[in-house]
Amino acid sequence: MNVIEIDNVMFRREGREILSDVSWRIAKGEHWALLGANGSGKTTLLKILTGYEWVTQGSVTVLGRVFGDSNIPELRRHIGWVSSSLEHRLPGRDRAVDVVLSGLEASLGLFREFTEEERRYAWETLCLTGGERIAYQPYHTLSQGEQQRVLIARALIHRPALLILDEPCAGLDPATRRLFLDDLGKLATRKDAPSIIFVTHHIEEIAPWITGIMALKDGRVIGQGVKEDMLTTVVLSRIFDYPCLVEADGDMYRLRLNT
Repeated sequence: MNVIEIDNVMFRREGREILSDVSWRIAKGEHWALLGANGSGKTTLLKILTGYEWVTQGSVTVLGRVFGDSNIPELRRHIGWVSSSLEHRLPGRDRAVDVVLSGLEASLGLFREFTEEERRYAWETLCLTGGERIAYQPYHTLSQGEQQRVLIARALIHRPALLILDEPCAGLDPATRRLFLDDLGKLATRKDAPSIIFVTHHIEEIAPWITGIMALKDGRVIGQGVKEDMLTTVVLSRIFDYPCLVEADGDMYRLRLNT
């Protein structure tokens, strides 16, 4: 079963076409980067995949559920979505492990008594993201990188089949970003890992565990496939509409703007 199947999707809002003729397949066990400049349509596509926006045209199937013939709120329980829009809405004084625990109810805070088994499960889930050392620290005292680990653990607590990371490295310094990506790689290569969509516009963040690239520009797919075909000077120059030079450094990539 494919994790995602979208065919010929078009999305229009107030007469403006935001996405046009978008098709995408993600097979179970694959991890993809969704790449594009600001305003390329990445966030709209994520909202469609999670049922918060409805396509004007085309078909969407996620985790075997055909949109229009499925219970979308129930489907969302199997999708973890980590976005910067959430981090400032969580109770800052709650301990990191309690923020993770709140994911069981999809609540912003704890509003019932949780069992010892549930609390242990939250701690174990936080450990999956390398957050065991910060488990009992207040969320608002954590660094941005530590907060991202907590948010990912919160999204993982239902053991979703699909995990969407919307620019998870935004605001991280280079050293913190590298450590964060290394730990994310350990999660991605576990046998029980969900399929991951990693949203970015920085190719330096596209780690070796990412198996495919989907590139958007102005709401249209300008390419999709393996990294070797997608992370090239020609493709990146087209994505950002600016002369670029892509350099490979082992299994990582760097982008330089030609001035």
